[in-house]
Formats: sequence, structure tokens, C-alpha cells
Amino acid sequence: MKNTVICLFLSTLLLTGLTTFAQTGKKPELITKEIFKQKVWNYETSPNEFKYLGDKPCVIDFYADWCGWCRKIAPFMEELCNTYDGEVYFYKINTDKDKELQGLFQIKGLPTVLLVPAKGEPTSIRGAVSKEQYDQSIKQVLLQKQ
Repeated sequence: MKNTVICLFLSTLLLTGLTTFAQTGKKPELITKEIFKQKVWNYETSPNEFKYLGDKPCVIDFYADWCGWCRKIAPFMEELCNTYDGEVYFYKINTDKDKELQGLFQIKGLPTVLLVPAKGEPTSIRGAVSKEQYDQSIKQVLLQKQ
């Protein structure tokens, strides 16, 4: 009985530590239309030309809570957010709450991930792909690394 109590105590301690560790990682920032206009592109003042407002490239994950594939790639985005912390901004947009942004980029399927370089036009990855494919795209499109 004593060994069982000790094992339970140690297991709880370990799980608490792992949970705390997992929660300290950086996550993509959930943004709304108003924040998008401040940080990414104010399409109302510049409707005919995409003018990125950020000082570093960004990744925008268009998702919905009900989308299984969106939930599948969410951990990839969190890992990449930590990998590229300081080099690339990571944002999430809930398409159920921000239909205007969904329409602006003609998002018809989820997940759709938009890669926005510091200069130039955004490109998109439609559908779920592997973490390695997202990583490679970030390196090539946003950071111009091979």
C-alpha cells in the first residue's frame, strides 16, 4: 500500500511538471479582424494592394473548432511557433467568427495556412500537410533558406 501511494504521488508530480512545461511554450496568437488590420494588412485603407504591416514574416492558420484536420495541425503550428520565435509571427483566425477575413482570402477549405513574407505577396497551403512540409515552406517562402 505504501509503495502504491508513493507511486501515485510521484506520477502526479511528474504529470504536473509536464503539464506546466507544456503550457509555458509559445502559441500562435488568436487574432480578430481588428487586430488583423493593425498587424497584418489594413484592407480598408489599402483595398487594392496588399501591404503587409509586420516587421517579420508571418504564418496565419485559418481554422474552425469543428474541423478535425485543423485540430490535427494545431500542435505542428505550436511547435513551429516555438522553433521560429523571434523570426516569424504566428497567428490563428477562427473562420466561424471572422467570416470577412475568410472571404477576403477566398478560404473555401480548412485548414488553410497563409504564408506572408515581410515583402511580397502571401501564398497559401490548402489542406493539412505534415509538420515537415510546413517547416520547409516557412524556410523557403518566408526565410529564403534552403
